[in-house]
Amino acid sequence: MILEAAQLSIKPGRETAFEAAMRQARPLIEASPGFGGIEVRRSIERPAGYLLLVWWRTLEDHTVGFRSSERYQQWRTLLHDFYDPFPTVEHFAPSFLG
Repeated sequence: MILEAAQLSIKPGRETAFEAAMRQARPLIEASPGFGGIEVRRSIERPAGYLLLVWWRTLEDHTVGFRSSERYQQWRTLLHDFYDPFPTVEHFAPSFLG
C-alpha cells in the first residue's frame, strides 16, 4: 500500500472544530476506491499540529480517484479552511523492512 502523509497546522483555537469536521469528513474518504485506512494524530509538542496518514492501494487511487471526485470537493469544503499554512502532502512506497 502507498502511504499519504501530511503535517497539518491548524489555525490556533480551532482544534476542536477541526476534529469535529474531520470526523464528519472521514466517511467521504473511506468510501473511495483503493482506500486502505486513515489515522489522524495530534502533536504532543504543538497542540495545533496534526499528522494525517492515509493508506491507498495505488498512488492514482488518491491523486486521480479521490481528488477528482465529488467526495473530495466535500472534503475540501469541510477541512481546508482550518489549515495555516496549507499542508504539503507526500506519498511513500511500502516499507523496505518488510
